[in-house]
Amino acid sequence: MGRARSEFDVIAALFAPLSKNAPGAFDLKDDAAAFDVGAGHEAVITVDTVIESVHFLPDDPPDLVARKALRVNLSDLAAKGATPVGFLQALSVNSAVTDDYLAQYAKGLAADVAHFGIPLLGGDTTSGPGPLAVSITAIGSVRKGAMIRRGGARAGDVLCVTGTIGDAALGLDLLRGKLKVASRVNAVHLVARYRLPEPRLSAGAALAGRAGACLDISDGLVADIGHICAASGVAALIERDKIPLSNAARAAVTLEPEHWPRVFGGGDDYELAFTLPAPHAADLPRLAEEAGVPMTVIGRIVGADDAKLGSVTVLDGAGHPVEVPVGGYLHR
Repeated sequence: MGRARSEFDVIAALFAPLSKNAPGAFDLKDDAAAFDVGAGHEAVITVDTVIESVHFLPDDPPDLVARKALRVNLSDLAAKGATPVGFLQALSVNSAVTDDYLAQYAKGLAADVAHFGIPLLGGDTTSGPGPLAVSITAIGSVRKGAMIRRGGARAGDVLCVTGTIGDAALGLDLLRGKLKVASRVNAVHLVARYRLPEPRLSAGAALAGRAGACLDISDGLVADIGHICAASGVAALIERDKIPLSNAARAAVTLEPEHWPRVFGGGDDYELAFTLPAPHAADLPRLAEEAGVPMTVIGRIVGADDAKLGSVTVLDGAGHPVEVPVGGYLHR
C-alpha cells in the first residue's frame, strides 16, 4: 500500500497516542510543548539523527529503526546522569516509506515509550527525495549541579566502561557479510546489539556525582575516550586484555583476529565510558550492583609526563602499544 495519509493524519493516528502521559504536549496539536522538571533539578537536552544507509540498514525492521533512534538519544542522557522526561521527533520520509512501514515504526516507538515511561512531546514530519531520516531530541532531568561532563577526567583516575565492547560493530559486519561466526546464537546476539542498543540509564544515575567524566561510546571506544581526553586536557592508556567482550565477540575475534580493530573503533556500542578517582575504584562493584550493569576498569588516565595530551594508547599484555588503524567514526 502506498503512502496516502497526510502529515496531520499520520500524527493523529500514529504518534499523538504516544503523548498521552504528557498533558503539556496537547495531543501534538500545538507547535510546542511545556513541561516541568521539578524543584532542585535542571533540564538536560540532547539531539541525534539517524539516517538510512548511514546509521541503519535499508532492510532493518522499521520497529527497530524507531527504537534505535530513540535509544541512542537516551544513551546521551544516561552519560549525563539524567533521567528521561520526554522527547521530540522530526521524521523525514520519502516515497518508499509506506503506510505499513510507518505503522510498524510507530509500533516500535510505542513499545519504548511504554518501556522507558517517557512521552512523545511533539515534532515534525516532512517528505522529500532523500533517505529516511529520524532526528530525536531527548529531554532529561538531573539534580542541579550533578550532570556529568566530558571534561572532568584527571590524571590518576581509573578508566572504566559498562557492559561489553565491540558487539554492535561486529553485528554490522555480520549483516554485511564481512564476518564469520561460530554459531547462530552468537549471530543473533551480535545483530541484536547493533539493531537495538541498551541505554545505560541506571548506570548513569549511579555515576551522577561520582564519575569525573563520562560519555557514551557511539563513534568508537578509542575515539570517544579521546573526546574525554581532549575536553579534560589529559591522556588515556587502555589495556587491551581488560576490554570486556561478550562470548560472541570473543569467539568472533578468536576465529578472525583481524576484526580486533572493530572492537577498538567500530562504534555503536552505546555503553558508557567514564572515569573515577583512583581511591573510588574500590566502589565499582557496588556501583555496578546498584545499576544492575557490569562495570570494568580498562585503563587509566595520565598526564603530560606519561603521554601526549589528548592521546589514547591501547597496550597489549606486555605493555606495548597496539596499532589502532581507526579509532572511531569520523563526522565529515
